[in-house]
Amino acid sequence: MNSLFSYKKIFIGLCLTAFSLSTLAAEEKFRVCADPLHPPYSSKSKDGFENKIAALFAKELNQELEYYWFPQRIGFIRNTLKSQIGNTEQYKCDVVMGLPVGFDFAKTTKPYYHSTYVLIIAQGRGWDNISKASQLSNLSLQQEQALKIAMFDRGPGTTWLQQQGLLDLGIPYQTMTGDDKNNVAMQIEKDLKAGKIDMVILWGPMAGHVISQSPKGTYKVIQMKSAPGMKFDFSVAMGIRYGDNKRKQMLENLIDNNKDKIQAIIAEYNIPLLDIPKQLSKERDD
Repeated sequence: MNSLFSYKKIFIGLCLTAFSLSTLAAEEKFRVCADPLHPPYSSKSKDGFENKIAALFAKELNQELEYYWFPQRIGFIRNTLKSQIGNTEQYKCDVVMGLPVGFDFAKTTKPYYHSTYVLIIAQGRGWDNISKASQLSNLSLQQEQALKIAMFDRGPGTTWLQQQGLLDLGIPYQTMTGDDKNNVAMQIEKDLKAGKIDMVILWGPMAGHVISQSPKGTYKVIQMKSAPGMKFDFSVAMGIRYGDNKRKQMLENLIDNNKDKIQAIIAEYNIPLLDIPKQLSKERDD
């Protein structure tokens, strides 16, 4: 009898879950929080890879795709995903298409890609002999004086430069500039072309954007290798509000059912991809 009761509970639970997911899928709009100028991720012209994945999901759900645009700077989650419309209970948007797994200010889904930082070196400027990043720590005094490498105000690339004794030689850049005409990838691409810098340690998707803007062979790309105390590769998921577990399940179903299509979209952007690790930090379910 107890066994029959348990089976009934499981069956009812599965039915309720299916009903909740179908209710979400029946919503009229797939509402995404996104930066209007953030290639290769998103743009108002909707040509970023996150735009294309969002369009794929909206089509799968038979929903209209709607964006709430806001620059991805400090306060992005607070002003988008967690921001309500006036005095209503409705939020401005429901999904952020790309956040690091375990991001503190939002709940994240399972990852849908895993990338790494890379060292990009402009060819033909005296650095063609560099085949691994560690060679930069053994430069002659003359080479050090000629080094023009971008250095950001945060991130593993800056930590690595410090460890190699190259921090004082870096050309400083801000991770969040507030520039309404260029995001980081756009600015780096322009400055590499102009010769203001010759190399940069850049996150995979942004590196992909830089590479995509020039003919093949313009840059050498060297993968930065993670080591104890120095991590360069990270998994990326989608973000929702804490407590929005039904939407999390719906998104994870979409991720599972569209793996090949998602990977094909990302592959169009020259983004260095690694296998998603099987063991990831446990997500909070509150």
